[in-house]
Amino acid sequence: MNLSKLVASVQSKAIVIMIGFSLLVVASPASAHHAMGGKMPSNFFEGFLSGLAHPVIGFDHLAFIVAVGLFAAIKPQGILIPISFVLSAMLGTGIHLLGLTLPVVELVVSASILLFGVLMALKNSPNVLMMVGLSIVAGLFHGYAYGEAIFGAQTTALVAYLCGFTVIQLVISGAAFFVGQKVMKGDFAQVAPNLRSAGLVICGIGAAFLASNISSLILPAPKG
Repeated sequence: MNLSKLVASVQSKAIVIMIGFSLLVVASPASAHHAMGGKMPSNFFEGFLSGLAHPVIGFDHLAFIVAVGLFAAIKPQGILIPISFVLSAMLGTGIHLLGLTLPVVELVVSASILLFGVLMALKNSPNVLMMVGLSIVAGLFHGYAYGEAIFGAQTTALVAYLCGFTVIQLVISGAAFFVGQKVMKGDFAQVAPNLRSAGLVICGIGAAFLASNISSLILPAPKG
C-alpha cells in the first residue's frame, strides 16, 4: 500500500470511529461515573480501584487524557501539557472536597474535549505555554467532576482515590505521548500530519458530549 492510500485509509477509519462513537455518546445521557456501582469507597483498595477506573469508564475524561498525551507528542517540551493537567485535576478534586462550587462542570468538561480536538486538527496549533494554560483550566473541571465519586469518603479511601486517578491518567497520557512520538519520529514520520485525524475523532466525541449535556439542561428529565 503506497503512502496516499495509507493516508486515505487512516482518515476514513478516523471518520467512521468518530461517527460511531459520537452516536454512542449521544444515545447515553451524561452522568457521574462510579466504579463501585454508586457505592462509596470505604477502604484503601476500593478507593484506589475507584480512582483507577473513573478516568477510564468516563469516556469523556478518557478522550481528553488521550488528547493531552497526543498533544504532548507534537510540541517541544510538550510533556508539560499532560503533567499540568494531572496536577490541576488533583487541585480540582480538592476544590470539590472543600465544598466549593465550579459552574457548569459537565459543559466545560465536554467543551474542553471539543476544543482540544479542534486545536489538534489545526495545522498550526497554539504554543506549549498556551496549551499548558488550557490544560490547567481543563484539569480543574475534570478533577472537580472526579471529586463527585469520592465526596464524603473517609481519609484513607480519599487518598487512595487521588493516587489511583493520578496514576492512571499519567499512564494513559504517557502511552498516548509514546505512540505519538513514535509516529512523529519513526518509520511512519511522513504520516505524522495524520495525527490530526485523531483530532477529528476527539472533536466528534467532544461535540457529542457537549450536545448531550446541553440537551440535558434544556430538556426535562424523564419521569421514572
